[in-house]
Amino acid sequence: MVEKTIPMLPCQSLQPVLDFYTALGFEVTFQQKSPNPYAVVEYGAIELHFFGMKRYDPTESYSGCCVITDDVDTLHTAFRAGLKATYGRIPSRGLPRIGPVKDMSYGTRQFLMSDPGGNCLRIAQKTSENQHHRPAPKETFARALHFATVFTHSHEDPAGAAKIIDRVLALEDERPTPLQEAQLLLLRAEVAYRLDDDTTAQHMLDRATSVRLAEEQRKLVRDDLERLTELLSP
Repeated sequence: MVEKTIPMLPCQSLQPVLDFYTALGFEVTFQQKSPNPYAVVEYGAIELHFFGMKRYDPTESYSGCCVITDDVDTLHTAFRAGLKATYGRIPSRGLPRIGPVKDMSYGTRQFLMSDPGGNCLRIAQKTSENQHHRPAPKETFARALHFATVFTHSHEDPAGAAKIIDRVLALEDERPTPLQEAQLLLLRAEVAYRLDDDTTAQHMLDRATSVRLAEEQRKLVRDDLERLTELLSP
């Protein structure tokens, strides 16, 4: 016996979803309008099915799927390039959007991507056979960074991440290390951007840029600095 599981994902209208996946490099291999709107897209071994629902609200969607790959960075680069070529930009908030690649505390390197139908794809590469969450650090700022990262890049809850970061940055009896401060400020800038609060995002980015770091420490935050600077540039 040979089995295969294929996700069937909802959308309000097929065409914007098909245009999005075509931009990523997928091929539309099947489409029908009646008796019900239905379509199939494929990219290598990835196969996704979509069905239309007129009363469906993409902004209220909880649907999605996980795609396991052995080269998450190559897929991320290819998808970003396809989106920029088609849309003239890389959508990073709202619908559709694509997030950055992140190493997570549960043994995966991944990025999240949401299509116009509100379906969230978790594109993941295993970095460990242990797929359970690692214990959260006990130190205040490491712990805050741990949970804020999970909220942002796994739970898709930027508002929750903002609360965590704001709380620890307001502490008066404890202070983060310079690297922790820069990482927290950059993550706060990212979640502010995701929440359409560009003023706060720019303020946090400016604060992060002004943190004095050793050269080796600055290398650890360089990618986020450059990405957020690009996102917030006019």
